[in-house]
Amino acid sequence: MADSGAGVRALPVLNTPIGHDSAPRHVSGEALYIDDIPEPPGLLHLYAGQSAHAHAKVTKLDLSAVRAAPGVVAVLTPADVPGKNDISPFAGDDPLFAEGEVKFLGQPLFCVAAETLPKARAAAALAVVEYEDLPALLTADAALAAGSFIEPSQRMILGDARAAIAGAPHRASGHLQVGGQEHFYLEGQVALVIPGEGDDLHVWTSTQHPTETQHILARVLGCQDSAVTVEVRRMGGGFGGKETQSVQWAAMAALAAKVTRRPAKIRLDRDDDMALTGKRHDFEIDWELGFDADGRVAGAAFEFASRCGFSADLSHAINDRAMFHADNAYALPAAEIVSHRTRTHTVSNTAFRGFGGPQGMMAIERALDAVALQLGKDPLDVRLANLYGIAGDLTPYGQTVTDAVIHPIMTELAASCDYRARRDAIQRWNAANDHLKRGLALTPVKFGISFTTTHLNQAGALVHVYTDGSILLNHGGTEMGQGLNIKVAQVAADAFQVPLASVRITSTRTDKVPNTSATAASSGSDLNGMAALDACEQIKARLAAWARAKWGHDPVFTADGVQVGADRFSFRDFVNQAYLARVSLSAAGFYKTPDIHYDRATHTGRPFYYFAYGAACSEVVVDTLTGENKVTRVDIFHDVGRSLNPAIDLGQIEGGFIQGMGWLTTEELVFDAKGRLTTHAPSTYKIPTAGERPDVFNMAIWQPGENRENTIHRSKAVGEPPLMLAISVFSALTDAIASVGGHRVMPNLDAPATPERILAAINDVRRRADG
Repeated sequence: MADSGAGVRALPVLNTPIGHDSAPRHVSGEALYIDDIPEPPGLLHLYAGQSAHAHAKVTKLDLSAVRAAPGVVAVLTPADVPGKNDISPFAGDDPLFAEGEVKFLGQPLFCVAAETLPKARAAAALAVVEYEDLPALLTADAALAAGSFIEPSQRMILGDARAAIAGAPHRASGHLQVGGQEHFYLEGQVALVIPGEGDDLHVWTSTQHPTETQHILARVLGCQDSAVTVEVRRMGGGFGGKETQSVQWAAMAALAAKVTRRPAKIRLDRDDDMALTGKRHDFEIDWELGFDADGRVAGAAFEFASRCGFSADLSHAINDRAMFHADNAYALPAAEIVSHRTRTHTVSNTAFRGFGGPQGMMAIERALDAVALQLGKDPLDVRLANLYGIAGDLTPYGQTVTDAVIHPIMTELAASCDYRARRDAIQRWNAANDHLKRGLALTPVKFGISFTTTHLNQAGALVHVYTDGSILLNHGGTEMGQGLNIKVAQVAADAFQVPLASVRITSTRTDKVPNTSATAASSGSDLNGMAALDACEQIKARLAAWARAKWGHDPVFTADGVQVGADRFSFRDFVNQAYLARVSLSAAGFYKTPDIHYDRATHTGRPFYYFAYGAACSEVVVDTLTGENKVTRVDIFHDVGRSLNPAIDLGQIEGGFIQGMGWLTTEELVFDAKGRLTTHAPSTYKIPTAGERPDVFNMAIWQPGENRENTIHRSKAVGEPPLMLAISVFSALTDAIASVGGHRVMPNLDAPATPERILAAINDVRRRADG
């Protein structure tokens, strides 16, 4: 393993709860992050000079005082870029430094390289910049009105939704605002670059996508990809915020190192990090359903408008995934899903855990709550009636759902958490109490697993077996705390049937495993685990051929050693003999996800290899005088297939749920009229703390789970899907608020459901119910 803290484990190592390989070093402080690397001699510290306007022409940029400031070694501008002034992942619309026009408040204009960070900051403040203001579009609504988009609006069609809605016995419609979310990773954006011979650069950066970082840095610097080596040992969190938006800071450090021939480092403080990096996309959603008296949906129409920011970033794919997940776990006989991707003069929003899926799911869950209220039915019954596997199996994008297990998950959860009796008790409570109101909701998750950009579904790995029996493993995935490395180590240990402590995973490096995809889309274990297994199987095949030639028998790898006919060898002795016989003990593995395809022009195909499922039941209590609220109990069943590591998977389920709960309740992004983020620090932006964790939190891996597809040991992805289990909290809050009006009117509640919004919704329900 990468760290020895886990120690020697008894076999089998698969499907076994084993602690995170770096956990002891996290606790002791020994785990090294980029800011812990000893600073090399001559290190330069960087600070970016930022735009003070959201949208303006730069009429004057005088940096003479900056260059003359104490300690300044270099001031970098577009004129210093030897390659292309472009750090975009694909669209060519995201400059490293603004040129002539600024398009969001805080956009970097230049970068100061100085002997210390305080000197770099002080020098940057001396810049003389004059602007001519231009109209600024700061919201999705403003961009819609102005016709400002990053690409043409997209439409996904199944049947004739409008006719189905019009012909249905009942109809409901509504509007929902869903806010963004700050990633708030523990380790901020940081990069350290050391120049080598010629064009060579060694880049340490906190990124989820080392290969893309390598390629973009080479583009900016005008050199070959092979000259740039990107290394990532671990990140202190990513959540999508370091998939593309870590590149800008690495590029600044790389440019400084190239220009000055000195090591260069940039590390954003929390305020700059929050102000200068993108968030989860905020959405405006309109929805309309037609349905029968039992709540079965006949047709559904959704219209999404998201704020993408000034450049495309990953917004094409993020908004596509929102469309893919507008159905969540429900078979819609007819559907029309329209998506507007608005270009605004704000920092470009980017990937965030769930990648648009959570926003898409919010629409249908909100709509089904309204259906249940309108019909006077239990929301759980409405949900159960519309599930895949019960109501149908065809998605709006034409993929047939063949693995639907959501109905048994939901019914088993409802029974285990005593949903029916608790709902009756809550109704009695609410009838007897005017001040405090309780709410309950049980909601599902169906999340598609694969990159929807098909070519990204590939991975590589490198495995070396040494003559002492130890194994070195490298793969293209990045460890950001999610436990990817320990899972891939378990796969390799199981392949050779050796103790887990025999496997060491090294830093992700682009000169070891090239051309890999981001650690994203919940596919890290799926892709890299299979690539590592492929490398192990190649070595085992060579060993088998040699053993057959030497002994006439195939080797059998066991926990007690390698059995060859009547002979038994320790693994160490066996591979040492193979080395002496000149058998290669090293292999590069590769994997690509099979049987997936997608035609974006028609929005049809099979973009997902399989689906991950889960369900959560959340109970809340709301103070109707203040809007303050508390999640008092949560029960979760989540399907991870055959878990590679139940301890790691349970940690992901809990963490994902709490992060989703924060998105929907406390984490409010506030921008002023000039486009400045005012909630740019922990003092003004509230992520969940231990105090927000429910007092009763029951979660379990759904035991019948097993992936029907040939994934790594029949496991399922677990990184993103649990976040959307927290939609049950939002529905439970809606339920509690609706009780104020006797469940006669649907609350107008937007996300995040802050106390202020909850109180406003309560007062609105009272007025409408009494009217």
